[in-house]
Amino acid sequence: MITLSENFRALFYAPFYAAYATGHYAQQGVEVDFRLSSHPDRTAAALRSGEVEVMWGGPLRVLLTHAADPSSDLVCFCDVVARDPFLVIGRERRASFRPADLIDVRLGTVSEVPTPWLCLQDDIRRDGADPASVDRVTDATMAANAAALREGRLDAVQVFQPYAEDLLASGDGHLWYAAADRGLTAYTTLVTRRSVMARKRPELLGMVRALDRTLRWMRATPGEEIQRVLAGYFPDVSAAVFAAAIDRYRGLQLYGPDPVTRREGFDRLATAMRSGGALNREVAFESCVDNSLAEQVVAEGGSAGRC
Repeated sequence: MITLSENFRALFYAPFYAAYATGHYAQQGVEVDFRLSSHPDRTAAALRSGEVEVMWGGPLRVLLTHAADPSSDLVCFCDVVARDPFLVIGRERRASFRPADLIDVRLGTVSEVPTPWLCLQDDIRRDGADPASVDRVTDATMAANAAALREGRLDAVQVFQPYAEDLLASGDGHLWYAAADRGLTAYTTLVTRRSVMARKRPELLGMVRALDRTLRWMRATPGEEIQRVLAGYFPDVSAAVFAAAIDRYRGLQLYGPDPVTRREGFDRLATAMRSGGALNREVAFESCVDNSLAEQVVAEGGSAGRC
């Protein structure tokens, strides 16, 4: 048995819930004890203490842990969300958009977690503007920012799904920027400790096979069907918005083609963290990522046809 904790409840984590709902873990012969989480910090603490053996979450946290403690044995071992799931939604239509344009608007950014703004500020910087010049609301929730956009108190908001799709469907917002379009950015993987990997390698291999199968299912399955399978995890999201949100993510190639964490995506995240002041030194890819299980699954030809 493997104890697995969610990070927090979010629609872009759909493959992690789908691995349960489709029975892929069971089909691979691994028993997974799924734990709910009240907060990402609580999840990370439970992993470090041994209360849980695996969590899903951002490589950002693993990078920060290794920067603070080079002897840490936290490691990413199965890539799932390979691109940035956040979108910039504006109140008015824009025929064209560049990240540098955000210095001319009042922007509500994500307060719940740090990664979205760290990545967006790096996009702005790469586009030739100073992200410190952005007039932004930094202390409101995504729900509050979406309401402020509707009321005209903000010009644009940075949100994930389903907030973005709900604004688009109502006509109260217009898509300015999908951060996934920047390319690979290591966003969410399975994370464990190297000691757990050594002790429970066969079980973790089964998890990676199951998620590889789930990623294939996500690519091949329309949003409407995914919504029907996962509706119980998001009872407050309408079926139409849920399906459209997932289809948008699928169209953006948000989910990795396989469970291997690409160095390109890892480096893009680390660079954003350094430019945003969150990371004060370089941390080696090999310290934070162990692709051996994912590469084994790829060498096997994935889990398709195995069960």
